[in-house]
Amino acid sequence: MNITGSDIFIIVLVLIAAIVAGLYYLNRRTMRRVIQTQDFIDQNRMTAQIFVIDKKQERPSAHNLPKNVFEQLPKSAKMRKTYLVKAKVGPQIITLMCDKPVYEVLPVKKNVKVDLAGMYIVSITGMNLADKKKKTIREKMSARLNTMMAEQSNNNKK
Repeated sequence: MNITGSDIFIIVLVLIAAIVAGLYYLNRRTMRRVIQTQDFIDQNRMTAQIFVIDKKQERPSAHNLPKNVFEQLPKSAKMRKTYLVKAKVGPQIITLMCDKPVYEVLPVKKNVKVDLAGMYIVSITGMNLADKKKKTIREKMSARLNTMMAEQSNNNKK
């Protein structure tokens, strides 16, 4: 049996088409889940005052989350590290989950007004978040360079 270059080209083309079709299907399924989750969050959002005790990035386990919540988590979420916040909401101390942008600006040992959807921190309200975020070394250096350049241009104008 003789395989020519055109046969190899057709096989590669069919494989690429199958991969693209599979990725398209997975993307549609994921987008449907994201939309359902966002609808749930929007319906159940409420504002609450919390006192942040501690925040960690770790894998969810039965000892850092309530047992029934841990059992309901999908297997993929149990293997990934998530952002967990231990906070006092009213008289209770509970563990909440959040995304990275919220986690980075959430102050520890402070009272904060947040939007909650169940045990998920959606956003922080009533706080200027721009200057609270920790800056990376690159951001600090670029800010310092910009101020030096501005001072130099002001000196040259005089």
